[in-house]
Amino acid sequence: MAPLKSASGINVSTFEWIIVLLLGAVALSALARRIKVPYPTFLAIGGALIAFVPSSPSWALEPDLALALFVAPVLLDAAFDTSLRDLRNNWVPVSTLVVAAVGLTTAAVAYVAHRLMPDMPWAAAVALGAIVAPPDAAAAVAILSQVKLPHRMVKVLEGESLLNDATALLIYRIAVGAIATEHLAWSQVAPTMALALVGSVVAGYLAARVMPLVIVRITEAPSSIIMQFATTFMVWIGAEHLGLSGILTIVVYAITMARAAPARMPARLRVPSYAVWDTMVFVLNVLAFMLIGMQMRPIWTRLDADVRWDYCLAAAWILLTVVLVRLAWVTFYRTTLRTLVAHGIYHPKDPKQVASAKGGLIISWCGMRGLVTLATAFALPENFPHRDFIVFSAFAVVLGTLVVQGLTLRPLILAFGLKDDDPVGIEVARARAVAYRAALDAIEDDPSEEAEILRLEYRAILMQADDDPHGGITNGELPADPLRRRAIEAARKSIFDLRATEVIGDDAFHRVEEELDRAELSAGG
Repeated sequence: MAPLKSASGINVSTFEWIIVLLLGAVALSALARRIKVPYPTFLAIGGALIAFVPSSPSWALEPDLALALFVAPVLLDAAFDTSLRDLRNNWVPVSTLVVAAVGLTTAAVAYVAHRLMPDMPWAAAVALGAIVAPPDAAAAVAILSQVKLPHRMVKVLEGESLLNDATALLIYRIAVGAIATEHLAWSQVAPTMALALVGSVVAGYLAARVMPLVIVRITEAPSSIIMQFATTFMVWIGAEHLGLSGILTIVVYAITMARAAPARMPARLRVPSYAVWDTMVFVLNVLAFMLIGMQMRPIWTRLDADVRWDYCLAAAWILLTVVLVRLAWVTFYRTTLRTLVAHGIYHPKDPKQVASAKGGLIISWCGMRGLVTLATAFALPENFPHRDFIVFSAFAVVLGTLVVQGLTLRPLILAFGLKDDDPVGIEVARARAVAYRAALDAIEDDPSEEAEILRLEYRAILMQADDDPHGGITNGELPADPLRRRAIEAARKSIFDLRATEVIGDDAFHRVEEELDRAELSAGG
């Protein structure tokens, strides 16, 4: 069976529909930016509408392809920008959300689903719980980029959405395996979990050490980008064949790669690579939401009117469970932490680690589900018990959280008046000052007129660094010559050192790196 097909095969009509769907997604994304809501919200609505559009296509996707196609590149894109320093500084709240919140959500949804559908096997109910448990990074980031939340809160949410997929998918794999074998003892599960966790970390680290040796030899941008995608899929597929966690392997692979890749990849390759990855993440979100919408129509048409009502009611209860469990856990965690601090049992290094009531509510409300939930629902085998109900409920949870929480999150943040003290901006100013002092030192002994003009430009940047941390580099009117490239190389080395010693975090590093990339390209680098 072809990975993607229609009843009449891949033909002109199919191609026309793809073009229409992509253009429609672009329009929806533009509308979402205009009214300042996350674009996945409108994609979910569009996907739901496709199920009821007459003569719309009916494409199918092989279940085994879903996770590799949709999750692997999206997860690598998110993990590549993740700061190990921020993860370590916020490991307590992140780990509780990744483990406890996902576990409790899975258990609660499984219980509710089994009560609503008594003939549903417990393993299938657990699989449903694992599918809807992990929040989506893209939806939350789309909102958080529009407002200035406290930096630590953003890092907690980003860290959670990066790692909770691994926890949920591990539970999902065990539940699906239990259905396949009809019996799964704890003595079989424990070694599998240990191998998946430890083996995935080792495999991801080793892959990140080996793959760059190949990629760095490719100096043509299109070929380099193709290799980046190919190696990402290779790492995922290899991990799956070894019985490891593809998600955890990709996360470790991306984080490890991110530490060394900037020093090995020139700006003329990095700039187009980032643009292509951003585009592909958007396209994959579009395809996932459209394809799941197409799955809804055959499910809906197969159901009697009474069964449709039962499915809708059950999906509403599952949606409510998902929202309330996250709210209850965050409230419990925040209250417990404040109690421990008040009694002197716990002493956080940063008092801001204990979220306020408003901050806790915002974190609770950032529980929108998205791409990973859709992809894992796709990945269920065709003969899986209650597959139609699970896919229907998964889409209902994604649509419900994106519409209800996605549309109300920004007004809620603005109403609470939470402010960001902009630690990234402070670090950017610090990094920029160090970088351009290094650039000045690199050309200090050059007596040429061009060097003197360049020194004047860099001194002007240094004077502005403290006053305008969000300002960028002005490239001036100098000719593109080796002198500027030598200075930029020295500046770039200095910010590598700042990140390696954790004087600055990855957010500040990438912002200054982007400025240096633009300067390097203007110098013909």
